[in-house]
Amino acid sequence: MTQPSTFVKIPKNRIAVLIGPNASTKRLIEKKLGVRLDIDSDSGDVQVSLATTAADPSMLFRAKEVALSIGRGFSPENAQRLLYDDEAVLTIIDLRDYVGKSESDIKRLSGRIIGAKGKTRKVIEELTETKVSVSGHTVSIIGAIEESSIAKQAAVMFIKGRLHTSVYRFLHAKRRELKKKKIELWKRPYETL
Repeated sequence: MTQPSTFVKIPKNRIAVLIGPNASTKRLIEKKLGVRLDIDSDSGDVQVSLATTAADPSMLFRAKEVALSIGRGFSPENAQRLLYDDEAVLTIIDLRDYVGKSESDIKRLSGRIIGAKGKTRKVIEELTETKVSVSGHTVSIIGAIEESSIAKQAAVMFIKGRLHTSVYRFLHAKRRELKKKKIELWKRPYETL
């Protein structure tokens, strides 16, 4: 009986990052998720299979997500959040969905999201507690579901040409909402005592 598997293709220039020094990143993913990664360095193809029949099949998709996140420009350290945080998700925005395949338009939008000296990306990351990577024609986000959704909304606002000040106001308002929800969540158990 063949083991369940899935497939992902990543850019060739990110293969070495996925493998890591002395294959450390690859081994960490395999050990933590109970999978086997077969990486074709020439094509960028990554075959993800369960290491044993007892392994959890959902780990195939988690391993695929980790490999894809590294392929989309995240460092292995940032991608590891997908390994250790069950609530973390990878969200990918394809800039070609907004401007077609025009390289100059894609670069312009990438620049808006990154900002001068990376300031805009850093603001998005800090206010949403996510990590953001802008690579090629994609903007990728790693974070909890709600926070990633807010970061995605902010990125789309930049893509659609909104002013930085209005996007920053939106992010600050959402940050306050998230903090309020967390405080209320902590208060509820104590109110019933």
